[in-house]
Amino acid sequence: MANNKKKKLTPTQQEYQELAQRIEPPRPVLKNCLHAFITGGVLCLIGQAIQEMFVHWAGFTEKTAADPTVAVMILISVILTSFGVYDKLAQWSGAGTAVPVTGFANAMASAAIEHRSEGIVLGVGGQMFKIAGPVIVFGTVAAFVVGILTWIIQGGGGS
Repeated sequence: MANNKKKKLTPTQQEYQELAQRIEPPRPVLKNCLHAFITGGVLCLIGQAIQEMFVHWAGFTEKTAADPTVAVMILISVILTSFGVYDKLAQWSGAGTAVPVTGFANAMASAAIEHRSEGIVLGVGGQMFKIAGPVIVFGTVAAFVVGILTWIIQGGGGS
């Protein structure tokens, strides 16, 4: 806890904070990192396998197979979320499931499932996009900034 916040606490509160810090078990950072690495790697391996299936069996090129691969990964994530499997996997792996597109799909599906009793528009739609909205906004802004920087670095589009 920061010293500024500690100064505002009463002596009893400070004593409690110190006690809580002493008895708090250490976090298994290395184990958590390993779980995240393994899970993220397995998700990427599954995605690569799906992409290879589109290339070899459906006649896609590597470039054109990307979109249906992402769609299938999202579908798998939503199905696993609806059965409660993805959440258990996420608890075990931590950030390994949060970062890929499957984590985003899980977050949206979880919100939709949780708020379905409130109705389609205000429940599912409204609550689902409370999570998706910031991701979409910051993704769009980041893409815009990268596009402008790329344009500037390449000479402003002049010939």
